[in-house]
Amino acid sequence: MRPVSPRNEDIQSLGERGWFTRERLLGEPEALALRAEALARVDAGRLRPAGIRRGADHTLDTATRGDLITWVEPGADEPAFARMHAAFTQLGEALSAEAYLGLGRFDLQLACYPGRGERYARHADAFPGQSNRRVTAIYYLNPGWAPAQGGVLRLYTGEGVVDVAPRLDSLVVFLSERVEHEVLAAHAPRLALTAWYYGRTAG
Repeated sequence: MRPVSPRNEDIQSLGERGWFTRERLLGEPEALALRAEALARVDAGRLRPAGIRRGADHTLDTATRGDLITWVEPGADEPAFARMHAAFTQLGEALSAEAYLGLGRFDLQLACYPGRGERYARHADAFPGQSNRRVTAIYYLNPGWAPAQGGVLRLYTGEGVVDVAPRLDSLVVFLSERVEHEVLAAHAPRLALTAWYYGRTAG
């Protein structure tokens, strides 16, 4: 797998704008291997409806959030997922060192929007409290994406709205506490791997 490290312009964009994107991150063969393992989980029925909020306030609300999810653990027996988990570790270490973010552990989630108009309403990834998410990194697994398929990630930035297409082998990184976002209605199956990085002092 190619090394996953932010470029100087990525670090600058993250600091000044709160986000950056990368295309052709790993190369098509690796991206398709990840997609195959993701689809195998979907076909095996290993994903479950996602909820909103956490703790005692956790609930299902498909009008607000309609994706299906599963967690990807460090010891996953799927080789492409294992390589990607290591790549996200490398990315977090690089962001922490080069952008002075003080990142620690991260959670990695596979999400699938089945493609029947599911969405995820505008929200922020950071919850109130000490154990907070600092950085969100999303890697997309959708070959041949076309605008009619929907599922665009919409970022609400200080410069206005930015739409990110969920194309195969593309990455978007943003500051979890700073950038609110939403997933527009998906009219075709949409797969993504999301890493949420926490500060070093998080539990």
